[in-house]
This record gives sequence, C-alpha cells and structure tokens, in this order.
Amino acid sequence: MTLEAFRQIVEDLLDELPEEFFRELSGGVLVSEASLIPDYARGNDLYIMGQYSIVSGMRQIVIYKGSFDRAHPFADAEAAKSILRGVVRHEFRHHLEFLSGIHGPSSLEAQDKRQKQAYLSRSSSK
Repeated sequence: MTLEAFRQIVEDLLDELPEEFFRELSGGVLVSEASLIPDYARGNDLYIMGQYSIVSGMRQIVIYKGSFDRAHPFADAEAAKSILRGVVRHEFRHHLEFLSGIHGPSSLEAQDKRQKQAYLSRSSSK
C-alpha cells in the first residue's frame, strides 16, 4: 500500500470521530513511515503501530506505516481500514483517558501494561 493510500485511510478514520476527541491534541495525528519495535520485544514479533505521546506539553498521536506493513504485509485496503480503525481508536482512548485523569486498573494504560506482562511471560517460557 502506498503512503498516500495509507494516509487517506487514516484521514477517513479520523473523520469518523467526534470533533471533541481532538480537544487539546495540539500536535494532531501524524503518519510516520517508521517501523518501531518496543525495547522489550524478543525479536521481530512485536511492532508499535500507534503511539500517544506528550512532549513539552504537546499532545499528539503517531500512526506508524512501517510497523503496519511489517505486522500486516498482505492486508488489502479493507483489512487495513479495519485494523487501523482499532489502532486509531486505541490511541484516542489514551488521549481521552489522560484528559479525564483516568489511570486506574480499568484504564487502557493498565490494560497495555497487562498485555506487555503477558507477552513477556510467553516470551520467557520459550
């Protein structure tokens, strides 16, 4: 999939979201061609496809095309849109939970930590 086609899918997915979701997202939503592997990955089996970050007070979401391409090399446009819808909404949930001050055990942040621990447990038993 071309970078332009990928960006168009992301833009279409952003159009599905209510305007208030973008409140205080000063850095907006960016598409990067990079491929990111988390530092705790045990090999090329785990990729970061999206990331919500706050740097110097600027909040932004980055969607990584390179990671998507590596994790889903055979995805057609329809499959890509479905997968990316999940990625985009995941990152927006981080943003909205941050703005709302939600950090408890039911938060996405806590869920992500549990998934990381489950991955590390599986990887260390191999």
